[in-house]
Amino acid sequence: MDIKAIREQFPILDQEVNGYPLVYLDSTATSQKPISVIEAVDAYYRNDNSNVHRGVHTLGTRATEQFEGAREKVRRYLNANSTSEIIFNRGTTAGLNFVAESYGLANVTKDDEIVITEMEHHSNIIPWQQVAKKTGATLKYIPMQEDGTLKLADVKETITSNTKIVAVAHVSNVLGTINPIKEIAKIAHDHHAVVVVDGAQSAPHMRVDMKDLDCDFYAFSGHKMCAPTGIGVLYGKRELLEAMEPVEFGGEMIDFVDLYDSTWKELPWKFEGGTPIIAGAVGLGAAIDFLEEIGMDNIAKREHELAQYAYDRLDAIEGLTIHGPKERASLITFNLDDIHPHDISTVLDMNGIAIRAGHHCAQVLMKWLNQSSTARASMYLYNTEDEIDQLVTGLMKTKEYFGNV
Repeated sequence: MDIKAIREQFPILDQEVNGYPLVYLDSTATSQKPISVIEAVDAYYRNDNSNVHRGVHTLGTRATEQFEGAREKVRRYLNANSTSEIIFNRGTTAGLNFVAESYGLANVTKDDEIVITEMEHHSNIIPWQQVAKKTGATLKYIPMQEDGTLKLADVKETITSNTKIVAVAHVSNVLGTINPIKEIAKIAHDHHAVVVVDGAQSAPHMRVDMKDLDCDFYAFSGHKMCAPTGIGVLYGKRELLEAMEPVEFGGEMIDFVDLYDSTWKELPWKFEGGTPIIAGAVGLGAAIDFLEEIGMDNIAKREHELAQYAYDRLDAIEGLTIHGPKERASLITFNLDDIHPHDISTVLDMNGIAIRAGHHCAQVLMKWLNQSSTARASMYLYNTEDEIDQLVTGLMKTKEYFGNV
């Protein structure tokens, strides 16, 4: 990979922040956008802006072709069977909530169990809490190892014949843990449970294959993988989606409306009520083109190198505690002495370095870590070892500053 050439594709990186060159280490929250994505969205609004599926005029036809073309790119990216399994929405949160509301409430009873983990993002905890409250089902957590990983023996012990849903992150947004989704899905399916995967931190960084993973639902967000904000995808197995009911009603998702009853369009449009996020889908299609041109295997290899380099450099800092396993995705979450993560982030920002500080929408995991908040540096394909060195220098400055306060 030619990192210099890749970085040149991201205009936002060519700037100074507080008098220093920008070092952007917050891609887990949102990634930056390459010029090809920015230009694709701009070209749509300049040349093809129209609603989709409804009009027969030229602009409407061109907009529809781009919108549905993006759906096909997503299908190929995920290696799904059909575009009917690809539902556009606002992002991972929308996808997970939809599965909980449409599938969960219709299929879970008071005698059932919902199994999740303590490393989940709030968007993969709260919807299942709500389903459990409304149905009387039991919410269970797979135990975590000391390093923040899962043991398959614990998965097998937690999932029972009463388990109806298993919802788990492919990659933890705090620990960087990469969970064995394929093996978890096999265990769940042996008990006739449905598997829901939060793919927000895996889809941007590695090859994901729905046929290989064999999960039943998989949700991810475009803005974390070089696409615009506000666009996301829910993949679902066709036989499950066919049996599910919409939770949002209105234009575009209907087949026929009578005075007292209505019928729905076929998949995937029955779940896409109203005007969709057309420009966002166009941008997502362009982002997939960009990532696939580089190669997802190349990206995963490069990020593994960055993650290991960052782990070793930060682990050598006295008083710094890294959370999660050494073999991880491309993020490092840590605490430094007794310095509050917000103070760490503030000092780093004054040196042009952007990291995230807080509970990362994972308060259950913060409790497990016995921390109120943590600092997180996250890397993507455009980051370099030199930027990690600058992070280390910034952390040493932070230690020195607060040691003298």
